Amino acid sequence: MDSEAFKAACDAVIGKERRRSGIGTLGEKTLHAVLKDYFEPNKENQEVRIGSFVADIVSERGVTEIQTRQFNKLLKKLECFLDYCNVTVVYPIPRVKYLSWIDMDTGEVTSRRRSPKKGSIYDAAAELYKIKYTLDNPRLDICLCMLEIEETRYLNGWSADGKKGSTRCDRVPTALVEEIYLRCPADYGIFVPQELNDKEFTSRELAKAAHTRLRPAQTMLNLLTYLGVVERVGKRSNLIVYRVRN
Repeated sequence: MDSEAFKAACDAVIGKERRRSGIGTLGEKTLHAVLKDYFEPNKENQEVRIGSFVADIVSERGVTEIQTRQFNKLLKKLECFLDYCNVTVVYPIPRVKYLSWIDMDTGEVTSRRRSPKKGSIYDAAAELYKIKYTLDNPRLDICLCMLEIEETRYLNGWSADGKKGSTRCDRVPTALVEEIYLRCPADYGIFVPQELNDKEFTSRELAKAAHTRLRPAQTMLNLLTYLGVVERVGKRSNLIVYRVRN
């Protein structure tokens, strides 16, 4: 992790002039562009064609793909790239998020407020599930990029205050908090809290220990079972019981 290089990437993509040009002018791809410049500042190594696909980054380390969502759209690319070289998929997660809202009628922007929601590594569960059968490929690395982000949204949702179901305007990264690399199945052991390592547990107990919701805990256990990190050892009522494999 290089905080100074990340700051330089933010400055290069966003820039003082673009900051002054107003909220909503940068587009939803700001986050993607900043991460691309952070992982490879040399523009000649960006947007490189490999076969019928275009890779975000190609360097001596292989291919790097920045994927902010919809991992299912990566599958065909991965099938192609992994035949030739190592691939790193970068997935950004807002560890800390500040929210601002834009009034659709007046254009007025509220002052930013810190979101009470704190992002975690389990936020990646649903996306990783979409590429489940590539996760044990020795050429594939996953980088969970934990960030501080400023997000602006339009007050155009279906709720009375316009917030629920609203449209996101932009996400601008402001700081790099942590990079977590998943390079082999054993690295996925990070998804099992230490207190459960020597116990049998259910998805509900994982969710509680990990301070996450039940659905991502269930999805992650599906992945961990496939990767051989945990194994199913029975049932308790209607819940499957797991334990970490030795």
